[in-house]
Amino acid sequence: MSIHEECGVFGIYNPAGDCARTTYYGLYALQHRGQEACGIATMNGLELSYHKDLGLVGDVFDDKTLDDLNGTIAVGHVRYSTTGGGRRENAQPLTLKYVKGTLAVAHNGNLVNAGELREELENEGAIFSTGNDTEIFMHLLVRALRRHNLPEAIREACSRVRGAYCLLILAGSTLVAVRDPFGFHPLALGRLDGKPVFASETCAFDLLEAEYERSVEPGEMIIVDASG
Repeated sequence: MSIHEECGVFGIYNPAGDCARTTYYGLYALQHRGQEACGIATMNGLELSYHKDLGLVGDVFDDKTLDDLNGTIAVGHVRYSTTGGGRRENAQPLTLKYVKGTLAVAHNGNLVNAGELREELENEGAIFSTGNDTEIFMHLLVRALRRHNLPEAIREACSRVRGAYCLLILAGSTLVAVRDPFGFHPLALGRLDGKPVFASETCAFDLLEAEYERSVEPGEMIIVDASG
């Protein structure tokens, strides 16, 4: 798969596994895609935990941090800033609590209409705490979730943005992978002990001895939950 120096994402759904530690090794393999900041968010039941900071994967995480991130689903991110400055608040995954639950989003890409969407959302009362365009998608998604279920809300949010994006979304007990309709950035689907894993590059699978299955297709959404 081709290499794009614009962040890296990793995600896994494994009720029986140590998802945080697996994600750590996945991000370690993707470190070349971003050395500015990194983070991991996990879900265990209805409790969302996360840790992120400026720095390299090996410096930001240690055994205690990973133990505290106990969860059955995880998404991770290594950052190379293309939108927003190199500040701690811009590290991903971005997390949010809202009336229906919690969200964590890891994003690789750039939205070309980010400026106009941010202005529109701010005029509608949205408050932004970061300088990156991932937060724009989160605001769009939460608004859509007022009217739709998760897949339909993601479709609506994606219909509003233009540009290149690969998204890993942790919503409650569900993991969703999305790739933009033009497939500007790579996103791969694999299996680790039969459980689904996603990564920006297959080198993450190689380190984990996961089996590469296929690329997420342009415009495709893959939803993973307890039913499969």
